[in-house]
This record gives sequence, C-alpha cells and structure tokens, in this order.
Amino acid sequence: MWKCPVFLVTLAKNEALSLNIEPSLYTVKAVLILDNDGERLYAKYYDDTYPTVKEQKAFEKNIFNKTHRTDSEIALLEGLTVVYKSNIDLFFYVIGSSHENELMLMAVLNCLFDSLSQMLRYANICLKNVEKRALLENMEGLFLAVDEIVDGGVILESDPQQVVHRVALRGDDVPLTEQTVTQVRTTSLLYPSLCCGV
Repeated sequence: MWKCPVFLVTLAKNEALSLNIEPSLYTVKAVLILDNDGERLYAKYYDDTYPTVKEQKAFEKNIFNKTHRTDSEIALLEGLTVVYKSNIDLFFYVIGSSHENELMLMAVLNCLFDSLSQMLRYANICLKNVEKRALLENMEGLFLAVDEIVDGGVILESDPQQVVHRVALRGDDVPLTEQTVTQVRTTSLLYPSLCCGV
C-alpha cells in the first residue's frame, strides 16, 4: 500500500504529540526498603500501578532480583524508572514513571538515606551506618521522614537537615508520656535545651 508524503508527515506529528507528556507534580510512585533477602521492611506506594499486596510483593521480588548484584544506581524495570542504593544489609528504592527525571528521584533517595543516617546517628551514638536492626528500632522516625520528603507522590523536601529538624519537631508535639524512649532520646540529643529547660 502506497502512502502519500502528507499522510506520513501527519502520522509523524501525531506520534510526536502523543509522546509529549504533561508535566506533573506526582513524581514518585513508590518508596521501598528491602533487606538482604529481598523482604519488605518498608513500602509505600502512591498510585494504583500495583494495587494489591500480591502484585506489590511480586514487583519487589523482581526489583530485588534485578538490582541486588549490580553496582549501578538506576534501572528501568516494568516501564518504571528505579533509583536505588544499598548499604550493609538494606536496599533503598525510589520508583517513578519511565519518563521521570532520574536526578529528581535520586535527590529523594539521597535525602531519605541521609536523613535516616543522621536520625539513627543521633539515636545511637555508636552507629556509623544505617543498619537493619537500628532501622527496625526506629521505624517511627522512618515513617515521619518519608512523610516529610514525599506526600502522595509529590516531592516536598530534598534537604536532609530540614527533614531531621521537622521530624524532631513533630516528635515534640507528642506528650512526653506518649513518646517512645527512642523519641525522647533523639529529641534530647538534637535539642538539649528543650529537655533541660535552658
């Protein structure tokens, strides 16, 4: 079948227009933390890409199998952009759509990792790295940190200092009798003047 040049030009323009994607604030599709065995320690999905827990677990297993033996930091998997980082016995992942800017996703990943490093260092003076045991003991800080960094898939903060500060302030809103020992200790280490009445 012969196609006229006008038809081909029109087809090319329509294909180019279909590739033009509207910018969106909803950048992050998921934040994951897995252990050395690929088991979920933390997962927060911000859209319906994987609506059921079964689909989420299958995706997490797939992503872990593809990334746990590589040294790279970015992967394309199942039509998604995945940025990741490993540390001792943890794997951190931030997932966005295939057309998402990898640098923005990497900024979220670095902010999360650096925030957790600082928070866990304050909570446990001997800790030099983010480890599974320390993370499990401070899950409330992880939940607060992720909520400060990403809300509904929208990136709110990429400065770890600001995240740590806000997490400490949110911990101050909870009455002392309802705080965990870790929260009280973190607050006293971050802001000694609040606990000592100076």
